[in-house]
Amino acid sequence: MKVLGRIRGAIALAAGLLLLLAGHSASAQTTKIIVPYPPGSGPDILSRMMAEQIGKAQGPTMVIENRPGGGTLIGTEAAARAAPDGNTVLLVANSFVVNPALKKGNYDVSKSFEPVCYLAATPMVLVVQGSSPYKTLDDLVAAAREKPGEIVFSSGGPASSLHVAIEVLRRAANITITYVPYPGTAPSINALMGGHVTAVWADYPTVVSQLKAGTLRGLVTTSAERVDALPDVPTLSETGIVKYEIDIFYGLVAPAKTPPERLKQLTGWFSAALKAPDVQPKLARQGLFPVGMCGAPFGEFMQKHVAEYGRIIKESGIGGK
Repeated sequence: MKVLGRIRGAIALAAGLLLLLAGHSASAQTTKIIVPYPPGSGPDILSRMMAEQIGKAQGPTMVIENRPGGGTLIGTEAAARAAPDGNTVLLVANSFVVNPALKKGNYDVSKSFEPVCYLAATPMVLVVQGSSPYKTLDDLVAAAREKPGEIVFSSGGPASSLHVAIEVLRRAANITITYVPYPGTAPSINALMGGHVTAVWADYPTVVSQLKAGTLRGLVTTSAERVDALPDVPTLSETGIVKYEIDIFYGLVAPAKTPPERLKQLTGWFSAALKAPDVQPKLARQGLFPVGMCGAPFGEFMQKHVAEYGRIIKESGIGGK
């Protein structure tokens, strides 16, 4: 009986060790989020927010890898080449569905990735310095007509959704401007504050603090309705220049052939993070509206926008591949 007891004890000890090792393995798991935008940008802020919450609540180590450049192609191609083991995800925004109509990347939006989750949405906003003489979009358009080529627009890009917004406005208003791209919205805003450019199409999370502080002035947004935090800033459609209502979306995709069970784990992590009580006010402060659409519906959403942006780009005559 003593021998049997010892055997049972050994078995129990071994089982306990296995559980401990399994738990250690889970907690030691590292998942990399490739962010094809620079530090300090809206996508970067959201990624770090999610990484912090998931690490705190779920246990895995989340690592942010910023790989900006090439209109997000550099980071996107790196993610497409990553092993499909679920340990790498890519933060995507509108450029992910814009690029197929503008440039050739070494990946296929519909075949190289698996949809994970549509995390949040936010509007684009056209901003100038708080001390700028341009109080409205009409003021800016009038100046561009009076001084062709002297008004300088900028955005993170080129060939980003923000660049598309500039081209849509330029053609609809029939104005001649100079366009200067920067590798992200934050560098564009630095150029604006330094007086190197006149106006910037920006993602709201990157400029929300400066808008509230008055160092930047919002002239117009691309949302369907006015943003609650910017009640005096009209939508582009309201101006009557052009009907253009497209928000920026932020989501996650994984390399194609990532195992379904790993995709399920990832969607669970990010869905829970979006709903966390600590995260909700942080999202609101950044001007981000949580969505939480995961899996196939998010894939369908992206394919719809590939077609929609393709149509806009063709109609607007923006440069092709």
